[in-house]
Amino acid sequence: MIIQLKTGLNATNFNRAVRDLIAGSQRRELWSTMGMQEIRDRYRRSILGPFWLTISLGVMVLALGLLYAGIFKQPLDDYLPYVAAGFTVWGLISGLVLDGTRSFISAEALIRQLPGPLSLHVYRVLWTNLIIFAHNLWVFVLVALIFGVNPGWNLLYIIPGLLAIVVNGLWVGILLGLFGARFRDVPQIVASITQLAFFLTPIIWQPGMLEGRTMIVDANPFYHLLEVVRGPLLGTAPELKQWLMVILITIIGWAVTLVFYSVYRWRIAYWV
Repeated sequence: MIIQLKTGLNATNFNRAVRDLIAGSQRRELWSTMGMQEIRDRYRRSILGPFWLTISLGVMVLALGLLYAGIFKQPLDDYLPYVAAGFTVWGLISGLVLDGTRSFISAEALIRQLPGPLSLHVYRVLWTNLIIFAHNLWVFVLVALIFGVNPGWNLLYIIPGLLAIVVNGLWVGILLGLFGARFRDVPQIVASITQLAFFLTPIIWQPGMLEGRTMIVDANPFYHLLEVVRGPLLGTAPELKQWLMVILITIIGWAVTLVFYSVYRWRIAYWV
């Protein structure tokens, strides 16, 4: 693989990969329609449609919030909004990761039959998960209204925070989608890792509970991506170190992705 990377990585392949990403972003009407259609297909003949996602998330937040508030001896008016915001943002992050592993596999027929930029299938994954996030956000809004959470002007930080998640979700979908198309065990492996990451990320527990072991949290990339959106929802501006970690993750992720996408992009049609 190292030899293939060295021989396949050149200016021509790199420019083609970049043009593919740009061309895919310009097909906004196509991938947005595909994303909406995917949502409709998931909940065809369902009365509530995608709002089943909202209901299931709301039940989970209420059940786990009440349970762990008692276990951790936390005041419910602070803990339940924290859990609601954490689950809402985690749903977006984990959805981008899990769906990203199948971004090309799920589009097998389209890739083989229709010419077009491959990246548009990753944009479809992004759009689909943003729609789901928009539905799930109402769970946090309801909890915030009940417990009087007022984020104030810090809520504006949610804009760069969501942008950071989307930019990282794009390279994750490309890189994991590429490996998922080549090695069909990748989706299962990533699903297991994501499930483990859920318990290692402060979602149902708070970083302050790890006295003297905050390095576990600081070394977790999921935590920093989660916090740049959860913090503003709760009225807290993200810390500088969190922004720096997100920027570092973005730079490293895109650097690695562009290398692999430049070399192996043309093989995806054969792998799926």
